[in-house]
Amino acid sequence: MELKKELVLVAVLVSVSVVLEKTVTVQGEGTCVGFYSRRCPRAESIVTSTVVSHLKSDPTLGAPILRMHFHDCFVRGCDASVLIAGFGTERTAGPNLNLRGYEVIDDAKEKVEALCPGVVSCADILALAARDSVVLSGGASWEVPTGRRDGRVSIGSETSTLPGPNDTVAQQINKFQDKGLNTEDLVVLAGGHTIGTSACQFFADRIYNSNGTDPSIDPSFVSFLRQICPQNQPRKRVALDTGSQFRFDTSYFANLKRGRGILRSDQVLWTHPSTRPFVNKYLATAPFNLQFANSMIKMSNIAVKTGTQGEIRIKCSAIN
Repeated sequence: MELKKELVLVAVLVSVSVVLEKTVTVQGEGTCVGFYSRRCPRAESIVTSTVVSHLKSDPTLGAPILRMHFHDCFVRGCDASVLIAGFGTERTAGPNLNLRGYEVIDDAKEKVEALCPGVVSCADILALAARDSVVLSGGASWEVPTGRRDGRVSIGSETSTLPGPNDTVAQQINKFQDKGLNTEDLVVLAGGHTIGTSACQFFADRIYNSNGTDPSIDPSFVSFLRQICPQNQPRKRVALDTGSQFRFDTSYFANLKRGRGILRSDQVLWTHPSTRPFVNKYLATAPFNLQFANSMIKMSNIAVKTGTQGEIRIKCSAIN
C-alpha cells in the first residue's frame, strides 16, 4: 500500500510538471529539459522517488535540500561543489555547517549510478531534488533543465558570496546582481523561507538588545520569540515562517507585512521601498508559484559547467 502511495505521488509530480511546462519555459545556456531522456531515461523519476521516500520519513528535510541547492549555486555556480567533503571545503564553512540532506543526494546518486554509471551529475540530482522538495511541501512544480557537470574545486572561504542573515537590502541586491539575478528574483527566492527554520543565534540581537528590540518587529511577536529562544540557548531553532513551517505557501510574505520576519535580511524586504512592491505582489499564490519556478530555473543555471567542463562524479562527496 505504501509503495502504491509513493507511485501515485510521483505520478502527480510528473503531471504537474507537464501542466506548468507551457508557462515555465526558461532554459539555461548548455542545459535543457530532458537531457537524460536517451542515456538515462529513468534518472529524474529515480531522484523524485528517492526524495519522496526520505521526506516521508523526515518532512523537515525539504527546506535543507532547497537551501543546499541555493548555497551551491551562489559559490562557483551550480556544480555540486557544496557536496564535496573534506577540510577547507564549502561544506565545512560556517554558512554551510547547518546544511542537512546530503544522504538524500547520495542515495539518489547511488541508485542512478547502478542503472546508468557515469552519466548523471550530482549537480543535476541536487537541482531536481530541490524542485521535488518544493513540490512535496505543497508548492508548484516546474521542468528542471539538466545537463550540468560537477565541479572539481570546493573552497570554504568562497562562501562569503552567500547572502547573510543580517544583510541589508543593498547588500542582498549586490550579491544577487553578481550572479545575474535581479531584485525580483531576490524577493521571490527569499520566499523559499516559507519552509524551514533558523537557529536563534542568527536573530538574537533583534529581540535581546540593551538599546531595545528591533523596531521593525511586531512588539507582540517579541515575547513569543523570547519564549522559544532563551538567551542561553542560541542553537535552538524557530520556524522562518511562523505557523507554516512545512507548507510552501505565501504566508512568509504576509508575515513580513505584519513585522514577523525572523531574520533581519527577511524583514528589510518589507521595510525597503525597492523590495516592498514585490512582497505585496507575491502575497498572491499563483504569481508567486510561477515566478518562483522561473527564478529557480534562472538561479540553477548560474555558471553551469557543461560539455567537457568539470566531470561526472561517481560519488557526490568526492572528486573522481
